[in-house]
Amino acid sequence: MDLIKVMKVLADETRMRILNILKDEELCVCEIEIILDISQSNASRHLNRLMNAKVLDNYKDGNYVYYKINEKGVEEYPFIREIIEKHTMKDEIYKKDYGRLKEFRKRGLTCNSIEEGEIF
Repeated sequence: MDLIKVMKVLADETRMRILNILKDEELCVCEIEIILDISQSNASRHLNRLMNAKVLDNYKDGNYVYYKINEKGVEEYPFIREIIEKHTMKDEIYKKDYGRLKEFRKRGLTCNSIEEGEIF
């Protein structure tokens, strides 16, 4: 990981919103879109930047690509974890996103249910 690249990638609200909802679990790109209420192209652009900086990992499962925090990167730069765990929830937008994630899970929604048109 490159420190400057990491710092630059963290300096964006949408990318921080993504990291905030990924701090406890992995999510598919379609789930990220719905929870953050952003377009697929917007989500993909930001996810690619986070991947290029090695802040996120991903894997494919069937038709879906899942994203999660790159734990090796967080070990190298522990301030990443501190920011997403201790500081994001001080702002309303991050609280709202996290609440939407919890509601999404509470309703049992998944990528499959999104494809079937079942959303918030």
